Amino acid sequence: MSKPWQNHYEKSVPAEVVIPDIPMHRALEETGRKMPSQTATIFMGARMTYKQIKDLADTFAAALASLGIKKGDRVAIHLPNCPQFVFAYYGVLKAGGIIVPTNPLYVERELESQLKNSGAEVILTLSKFYPLVQKVRARTNLRHVIVTNIKEYFPPLLKVLFTLLKEKKDGHRVAIARDGQTHLLQDLLKHYSPGQAPKVENTPGDVALLMYTGGTTGIPKGAALTHKNLLSNTLQVRAWFSQLQEGKEIILTALPLFHSYGMTTCLNLGVQAGAALVLLPQFIVKDVLKTINKYRPTLFPGVPTMYVAINNYPEVKKYNLRSITACISGGAALPVEVQAKFEEITGGKLVEGYGLSETTPVTHCNPLFGLRKSGSIGVPVPNTMAKVASLETGEELPPGEIGELAVKGPQVMQGYWENPDETAAVLRDGWLFTGDMARMDEDGYFYIVDRKKDMIIAGGYNIYPREIEEVLYTHPKVQEAVVAAVPDEYRGETVKAYIVLKEGQEATAEEIIEFCRGKMAKYKVPRLVEFRDSLPKSMIGKILRRLLVEEERKKLPKAT
Repeated sequence: MSKPWQNHYEKSVPAEVVIPDIPMHRALEETGRKMPSQTATIFMGARMTYKQIKDLADTFAAALASLGIKKGDRVAIHLPNCPQFVFAYYGVLKAGGIIVPTNPLYVERELESQLKNSGAEVILTLSKFYPLVQKVRARTNLRHVIVTNIKEYFPPLLKVLFTLLKEKKDGHRVAIARDGQTHLLQDLLKHYSPGQAPKVENTPGDVALLMYTGGTTGIPKGAALTHKNLLSNTLQVRAWFSQLQEGKEIILTALPLFHSYGMTTCLNLGVQAGAALVLLPQFIVKDVLKTINKYRPTLFPGVPTMYVAINNYPEVKKYNLRSITACISGGAALPVEVQAKFEEITGGKLVEGYGLSETTPVTHCNPLFGLRKSGSIGVPVPNTMAKVASLETGEELPPGEIGELAVKGPQVMQGYWENPDETAAVLRDGWLFTGDMARMDEDGYFYIVDRKKDMIIAGGYNIYPREIEEVLYTHPKVQEAVVAAVPDEYRGETVKAYIVLKEGQEATAEEIIEFCRGKMAKYKVPRLVEFRDSLPKSMIGKILRRLLVEEERKKLPKAT
């Protein structure tokens, strides 16, 4: 199989990365040994070194072993970005456990479903979420609940202020059960030391983590990722950041660490390269700008909505953002206009990449300092094969033709947890069939046309929402846009655009439709336009097109 994309790698990016046969948690052990005093995390102004994080990870591993956790047992981490997430992540791996990262925004039904499917026996959660965990506890396999408070790793003054404000707001503290199966993290850690960490023989092929997909195609499934998957993708991404300096980078960590994108490009990359992680529990644009201005991060992995928010912040020029050197955008298409404006503001490089939870997640990226192509997800990263496959035969299609993107590499999951049927549907002969419609050009650059399930079929024509969204983002009044299919009696489906205007701007549906008419074929032009104050988004900021489609379907008469 030819690999034309390798001709466009930067000179310092290798075609193949050597993946050592070691478990993922060795990365923290090595960095803690080589750079013990290097800053590992910055959280609400408080700094922790790599030695402190490593010692806490080892201590947490010892605590888990005392609770009966052994190799292969699942441990859920139900936290936002905070130091506890970092050391617990590596502590679970050290103990031989399998991490189950869990979205703190889950409601009762979602949390129960994930805990049941994974069979998690221990969960580490915030005191704020403890009542929710208690509600589902009896209906799951949970044997132990460990409770922490986000303020535990605040600097002293902020800790006091946070406590006063929280108690004033809530009026009370959450009552924690004293039943022998519920533990306060700080109290639990006091009983153990780093030297008591269990000696578990983890191999590269052992499952390390269950990364649950977003559920856009149905019930969320747990992608079983091995130690080799995690380490491979970490080293692939590190190779792509060709100018990365070990021990000198600062990563703005606004992506949630419980998501595969934040896990690899922030947490694991940061730890492996000895970078400082500036941890933000949530993306609030003003807080992000203040953080960049104060801590001078060099790397900022994100999603397009983050860069859009920064570009359109009215007072963005008040902040010095020039420390940023490199950003990879994922999760959704990166509009060209957004890329250009962000680079102008920061002076750094912003390129579009691509990946899935099933691939740990990164498989493609545009070169940061080489040839990049607008609208493209770039080329396969080292050690990765990719092809565009026929929907009918699965055979590879020639450049220029549209089919389903399939990928193969050391970052591809082992399969879906305890779900052989779904696994067989997407994994064939080592190739992962992504469900995304794509094409490849003669240079080996890939272009996502759209998801198979998002394609709009109107009057017999195949219409891809991404193409229309790219045009909408060039309108000077548009801040955010998404396109979806809505039922149509005549055409079967028709095109509807949902738009958020920039602050202070006004527009009409006719204006938007007329703008599109001169830039695309008539059958692609939106027939309907709806203006909104905001668009539904996932925790990482990805616009959720499916929720808009569901809204439209609920409006239909039941017979329809």
